[in-house]
Amino acid sequence: MQMPAVVLLSGGLDSATCLAIAKRDGFSPTCIAVDYGQRHRCELESAKNIAAAFNAELRIVSVDLRAFGGSALTQDIDVPKHRDESAITSEIPVTYVPARNLVFLSLAVAQAEVLGAQDLYIGVNQLDYSGYPDCRREFIESFGAAANLATKAGVEGTALRVQTPLIDLTKAEIIRLGTELGVDYGLTVSCYDPSDEGLACGACDSCQLRRRGFEQAGVPDPTRYA
Repeated sequence: MQMPAVVLLSGGLDSATCLAIAKRDGFSPTCIAVDYGQRHRCELESAKNIAAAFNAELRIVSVDLRAFGGSALTQDIDVPKHRDESAITSEIPVTYVPARNLVFLSLAVAQAEVLGAQDLYIGVNQLDYSGYPDCRREFIESFGAAANLATKAGVEGTALRVQTPLIDLTKAEIIRLGTELGVDYGLTVSCYDPSDEGLACGACDSCQLRRRGFEQAGVPDPTRYA
């Protein structure tokens, strides 16, 4: 019998690869997608398609982070475009959503406790990313320790493990790995500012990192650009 696991599935490239890895590792994953009031809502539809492709259960949880604001992903704030590589990797951009991964991981922990799952998968990466503080190893390790102090499972000795298999991989390495595991990246959405039809802008930080990743991986880019 396969053991349960929880996978945070945003509909993007990294989280789709995480789901493929969880399946490879022999788990029966339950995916959590979060409707947090994001402007790029097409990613929720992508999450549905990715979960279906891997025959995994998907649960969409609503937590409206628009109530706090402070991000171009939840407010009427311009998404930065055409930033150079040094700016992307050294500055925390306005697309950072306050406490997003802290909230998402807490929801995943709640689901894991109900399912009796010990393993949580999240596709954070601290190499090719937009400078978000909640994608760093230090945060993940601290959160894991807090989760085991704050949960019935942790207190009773069933330690929760936050799995971050992509954390030290480049975007190209992630794409190569996912391709080997059968991920259809044409189902994924990475753009922070897609068109109404779901076409990628090609100029935001996420689009630039994604495009460069496919180029460096030597894998055809299936992204539909505006």
